[in-house]
Amino acid sequence: MRLVHTIALAAAVSAILAGSAVAQESDAGKDWSTVKIGTEGAYPPFNFLDAGGNLKGFDVDIAQALCDHMKVKCTFVTQDWDGMIPALKNSNFDAIAASMSITPEREKQITFSNKYYQTPPAIAVPKDSDIKEATDTALKGKTIGAQVSTTHAQAAQALFPDADIKQYPTAEEYKLDIENGRLDAVMDDVVVLTEWVKSKEGACCKILGTLPADPKIYGKGVGIGLRQGDDKLKAMFNKAIVAIRQDGTYKKIQDKYFDFDVYGAEPTAQ
Repeated sequence: MRLVHTIALAAAVSAILAGSAVAQESDAGKDWSTVKIGTEGAYPPFNFLDAGGNLKGFDVDIAQALCDHMKVKCTFVTQDWDGMIPALKNSNFDAIAASMSITPEREKQITFSNKYYQTPPAIAVPKDSDIKEATDTALKGKTIGAQVSTTHAQAAQALFPDADIKQYPTAEEYKLDIENGRLDAVMDDVVVLTEWVKSKEGACCKILGTLPADPKIYGKGVGIGLRQGDDKLKAMFNKAIVAIRQDGTYKKIQDKYFDFDVYGAEPTAQ
């Protein structure tokens, strides 16, 4: 019985491995005439739903511009942030355009295009806060809000080990808590926080300062997330990113949302 069980187990493992091999096969023969793109829809100004329920934002406009250059039809779907990578791997969509940083941990599960933007993290506090600087000493014993499963939450834990890091499903939820006096500070992308404090809802707060983006946490910038093995689609996105930056499309979209360069420094040779 033990031998039979061992043989059956080995066969089952082989089948699983074979299935994995199929899942990781190259997409070289696939006709990418249509691409379904997943985004969160709750991270303004990068991706959000307007009053009419339409997806808007920098991520969405850049993704559409890339699709236009690739001459493929793209459709967009919303997905909760913490389920984004599993949904991609399960083929609920073909690509992620949701301000997802290219990190070593995520690259164990999926692959990415080259970056399409890179901005630093920042800390925001209430306007009447006695916190004067974004240091572990200044934030010792304080409660800092961040969105769950993000590089910002990870960085907050690393930078402020003596603070209490409270994680939220969406950015809107931590914003609501600091507006109502339930948090001492919040950490997120400087653009997200800047746009928020300029709004009526964010009038409660101010930017305390930007923070260094540790490459071990933040990786190589924000890219389009793709399934491992979809190398043809990855090459298409990479080529399109270069093209829209060269033909002025990128700057036109950037200027619609920002008054500074969000792309960041050009990548250096390694």
